[in-house]
Amino acid sequence: MAFRRRTIAAKTPAELDAMEAAGRIVGQALVEVKAAARPGVSTLDLDRVAEEVIRSNGAVPTFLGYQGFTGSICASVNDVVVHGIPSADVVLKDGDLVSIDCGATFEGWVGDSAWSFGVGQLEDDVDKLNRATEWVLAEGMKAMIPGNRLTDVSHALEMATYAAEEKFGIALGILDGYGGHGIGRTMHEDPFLANEGKPRKGPTIQEGSVLAIEPMLILGGETDSEVLDDGWTVVTVDNSPAAHWEHTVAATAEGPRILTPRP
Repeated sequence: MAFRRRTIAAKTPAELDAMEAAGRIVGQALVEVKAAARPGVSTLDLDRVAEEVIRSNGAVPTFLGYQGFTGSICASVNDVVVHGIPSADVVLKDGDLVSIDCGATFEGWVGDSAWSFGVGQLEDDVDKLNRATEWVLAEGMKAMIPGNRLTDVSHALEMATYAAEEKFGIALGILDGYGGHGIGRTMHEDPFLANEGKPRKGPTIQEGSVLAIEPMLILGGETDSEVLDDGWTVVTVDNSPAAHWEHTVAATAEGPRILTPRP
């Protein structure tokens, strides 16, 4: 992979504060969507909850209209890994694993975050998958420090995934071809952040560099996926469940700073 920059662009402290203001709106939307998710509720219902939270806080949904996307959130259920389009036809039921990805633009800055949760009681291995993916994100974020290189974060995510297999007693696959990204005034900025790879490659992380870090893991070890005819929905090839967790994170002298906190 060729990298165009030697460093990941840095934001000022004031710009990081502005990004966190956007990120807090995203965090609130995620929390309210999770509270609304129950059997009989559609993913379109959840989309309307998120849009109301975002707009009532003076922000706009970043995803809505992005390259033609029709939702304010991505709502991905069970074997849908990412980019599920909210739909009245997708109705939640007990035992579903739901991944919600949400973006908000506030005063010119973007927040982007995702989490997965169960509707009712998850099967044991699916619950372990979800907890493992959250843990992998937490471990990967630790590498977001000034002086590290981009793929140090990738490597941390990969090593954490291997460790999570032992820790949670399940087989995990890293979704091939998808990952995190730079973020700031637009949702997707350079560089692309792979969720696996060798360390010490790519641009250097500076104080003030920001990345959206987002592991996407598949239960059972599968790594391949396919995109449905809608051009968006990414599903596992073997129908295995998948989980997705994401935070927008800044590198600071005090350590990684989560810019998408949840109330």
